[in-house]
Amino acid sequence: MNTPIADVMIVGAGPVGVTAAVALKQLGHDVVIVDRQPAGANTSRAAVVHPHTLEILEPYGVVPELVARGVHTPTFAIRDRDRLLMAVPFSDLPTAYPYTLMISQADTEKFLLQRLLELGGKVTRPAEVTDITQEPDSVTATLAEGEPIHARYLLAADGMHSLARERSGIGFTGGTYAESFTLADVHLSGGVPTDEVILYFSPAGLVVVAPIPDGMFRIVATVDEAPHDPDTAFVQKLLDERGPQAHPVVVEDVVWGSRFRVHHRIADTFRHGRVLLAGDAGHVHSPAGGQGMNLGIEDAVTAATTLSRVLAGESDSLLDDYAETRRRTAGAVVSIASRLTDLATASARVRPMRNTAMALAGKAPAVRNRLAWRLSGLDRR
Repeated sequence: MNTPIADVMIVGAGPVGVTAAVALKQLGHDVVIVDRQPAGANTSRAAVVHPHTLEILEPYGVVPELVARGVHTPTFAIRDRDRLLMAVPFSDLPTAYPYTLMISQADTEKFLLQRLLELGGKVTRPAEVTDITQEPDSVTATLAEGEPIHARYLLAADGMHSLARERSGIGFTGGTYAESFTLADVHLSGGVPTDEVILYFSPAGLVVVAPIPDGMFRIVATVDEAPHDPDTAFVQKLLDERGPQAHPVVVEDVVWGSRFRVHHRIADTFRHGRVLLAGDAGHVHSPAGGQGMNLGIEDAVTAATTLSRVLAGESDSLLDDYAETRRRTAGAVVSIASRLTDLATASARVRPMRNTAMALAGKAPAVRNRLAWRLSGLDRR
């Protein structure tokens, strides 16, 4: 029998893992969190924090810093070039945060890590987990270097290629979009508003243009084969082909860029014995709608509070409830992200019908309000 040295071990120190660590530490539990990457090696893909996410983070002391740093965008607009198809207003939502908060994942991680340090926690880096085994009363993580770590429970927040999920024998069902995605943080001039997140539809594919701090814009687009490091000319061509025409946008420079493939997958279960899944270890999907990190943070807080109850002596069946509800929620989010992506990449043949239908639907306040509730996450309160 291995004596646990922690109540919970967390594998992965992105926003999901660190959120769970903060919540568990604040609830008074011993937590070990490890990550295979050295500090600062993470890429900054996520840039959207939705109202519901801010609400669930309120008890953990990071929201004032996030809100002060991020750009507040009260409208999510869907356009076909210059034609407005639908404007989804967040400003009327019954929340203290009636906007989408645009902020770099690097900043989100920084504020969460600061809070973890304030609570006496730390992240052990680099620490690569190579195997996971379970006993009746504990779970053990073997590391590439150093002594094994024993804990009462393990939370896998180690991303799409989760070793913890793999070692637990949990399937990851789904597929991969044919297109690749390019991502760039740029300085722009021209006709792009600074108070909207805009999803542009075009025959060439989708492009998202959103303001982020320090006067920059985040660009996300589907392309057949994205370059490893998108340059100014590449991003300019994307916006010329897909963005506004009446008031063209000029790309001044690219501050940072990357590429990635997008999968749509959900784990077959979010629990195997003493191992729980959260974030990309349990679900991945299109970036349309900006739901990925938000859903992962929601997983993290839910997992932490559930584990705290079980550690306090409540029934271990609560972990099955966690697994069932989070998988069902992930399915709904993956579905709406996939539908937005399919709409955005519709063929030229169906594009006129799509535009007409969306423009008509966009005139109905009930439709706009329902979409605002879903995108903001408030329907999951």
